[in-house]
Amino acid sequence: MNAVKLTPSFKDYLWGGTRLRDDFGKKCDFDKVAESWELSCHKDGPSFIADGADSGKTLQEYLDEHPEYMGTACSKFDFFPILIKLIDAKDNLSVQVHPDNEYAMRIEHEFGKTEMWYVIDADPGAQLLYGFKDEITKEEFRERIENNTLLDVVNAVPVKKGDLFFIESGTLHAIGKGILIAEIQQNSNTTYRIYDYGRIGADGKPRQLHIDKAVEVTKLCPPNIHPKGEPVVYEDGNWTETQLAKCEYFSVKLLDIVNRAWLCTTDRLFVHLLVLDGRICFSSGKPQQIWLEKGDSLFIPAGYGNFELTPEQQAQAVMTYID
Repeated sequence: MNAVKLTPSFKDYLWGGTRLRDDFGKKCDFDKVAESWELSCHKDGPSFIADGADSGKTLQEYLDEHPEYMGTACSKFDFFPILIKLIDAKDNLSVQVHPDNEYAMRIEHEFGKTEMWYVIDADPGAQLLYGFKDEITKEEFRERIENNTLLDVVNAVPVKKGDLFFIESGTLHAIGKGILIAEIQQNSNTTYRIYDYGRIGADGKPRQLHIDKAVEVTKLCPPNIHPKGEPVVYEDGNWTETQLAKCEYFSVKLLDIVNRAWLCTTDRLFVHLLVLDGRICFSSGKPQQIWLEKGDSLFIPAGYGNFELTPEQQAQAVMTYID
């Protein structure tokens, strides 16, 4: 049993930029690199085993051969539950919403989507859209979509590096231009586009909107702007561990490593690491040592046991697991 580095799938959506290639070392030939799907078993963008005996296999193929690597905490899900992305918004994303599990399984035959955004960086003045300023009716919602006044009633939130947003299914949202985020979400690609600034897609036509479905699933009220639960911080002088989010679908911690961090996986849970800054050496009592650069993604199987993260200098990573 080994920890394995992952190679992402990429998306060249029209609002994307070049920071994932320029700042995070992502090897991609797209002119725009809007998203990298770092931990994914989704058919629309799988991640791949980067090296070793299983090099080139999708993560799903790897886990099909070793289902125990997911851990017993995943047994409550019918398929791999998490999808993790890096997102570079050079321009505004469309205003959108994701359905809950019941609606998504009935209509789209996959999970709904609850997600979390951690802001890695943001330009001065950057903002995102998050729910409504005040409660509105379905009739007003539809009318404002049709007459292009929706932005008058949505909640615009200024953002800065280090901000955190927990976005439950049914919450209207949009990432604004100039924002780079790590997104941890349910394993779903169901998105209902509500408003798209009149943009034209690659086919020369306005991009499709999903107004009827959006009206059915959107919560037409102000959001809870705080993440689920209060951050819990562990600190011992070697590293700081901050709880970013904790829900039934994922648990996420931010690791700020000064000297070294000692962590482990049990038979219950796998761990995924995404390096946001610095260079980290992953090691354990096993004959395995892996250097992780900024932007690298590592899957550590359930049952792997103890491991150590040693930075070349101070480093930062997001750690995700199922609790």
